[in-house]
Amino acid sequence: MTEFLDHNLVPDFEFSEIRYEERPIPTPDGGRVEGLHNVWIVLDNPKQYNSYTTPMVKETILAFRKASNDRACVAVVFTAAGDKAFCTGGNTKEYAEYYSGQPHEYRQYMRLFNDMVTAILHCDKPVICRANGMRVGGGQEIGMATDFTVASDLAMFSQAGPKHGSVPDGGSTDFLPLFVGIERAMFSITLCEPWSAHKAYRYGMITEVAPALKVDGEFIANPMVITDRYVDDYGRIVHGEYKTGADRKAAKELMARGEVDLSRLDTLVGELTFKLAQTMPDCLNKALESMRKHKLEHWDRNRESNRAWLSLNMMTEANAGFRAFNDGTRGEREVDFLALRRQLAEGAVWDEAFIQTLNPHIKALSR
Repeated sequence: MTEFLDHNLVPDFEFSEIRYEERPIPTPDGGRVEGLHNVWIVLDNPKQYNSYTTPMVKETILAFRKASNDRACVAVVFTAAGDKAFCTGGNTKEYAEYYSGQPHEYRQYMRLFNDMVTAILHCDKPVICRANGMRVGGGQEIGMATDFTVASDLAMFSQAGPKHGSVPDGGSTDFLPLFVGIERAMFSITLCEPWSAHKAYRYGMITEVAPALKVDGEFIANPMVITDRYVDDYGRIVHGEYKTGADRKAAKELMARGEVDLSRLDTLVGELTFKLAQTMPDCLNKALESMRKHKLEHWDRNRESNRAWLSLNMMTEANAGFRAFNDGTRGEREVDFLALRRQLAEGAVWDEAFIQTLNPHIKALSR
């Protein structure tokens, strides 16, 4: 027997901010593959919709390096705790209370974030994003860095940057046009409107969709989404759009009657990992590396300049946007965009007094 060397950056590291689990590979007949396993890397911050804190980012990097070196690992499943969110991006409390106004600190943080994305793209195993819920902002970016996405049909996909004082330059501006084309990517990245899992699947952004809502013991498609394919009066394909008006109200009532069950999502993930196990490992790795070059071409070209800009932005729009989101309540977490634009047009200077005038929470207190 070969006595293997340990190539992990931190041998015997104990994870505490995320979960690192070895799980069996299911076989089609209900059994388990002997002598091999999958690694599940689980973001574990469900109370804050699995947003990643600085310690979580560091552990995620180590987790992907460890899984990459695991000789018995067939695939990595990147997912999160609960059924509400895969990841909503960076932890806005940490952004608002520590990084806002501190560009040099945020620059160091962005080095870690960049290394996390790169660790996913460089992993020596296929990486599957198990989208157990919403995938937003930086969560969308780390999700698109993976090789496959299998999603609950209750999942929602969107950007958040320009609505909250940032730009999705941590991967989305590099990756999203490769998935959906430049026009659709432009629409998503600038306006931040949410896409259902059905729409994301239709656009080619994700691999598989699984029903996840049970009503009266039976799985049903997400009732909030139009799942019948038809063309509206403008000639647009409506399949995958969110319902509005009375239809949305009725869908919410149906949702309230149901329960979330992710068993079919896990079945699809398991089937995919078994299929990956039925390949030549080195040929599989080379195929992954060749396909990832399309993402890496853009990522490697842009990440350093994007990191620098995002850091400096912590003095201006991010300083205002993240603090407004952190301080505000549901429905009041965005600055007054029109007032912001008017004041800048009149010569306003980005100082603390100006930033506070933009905060909807402070405005509410003064009323």
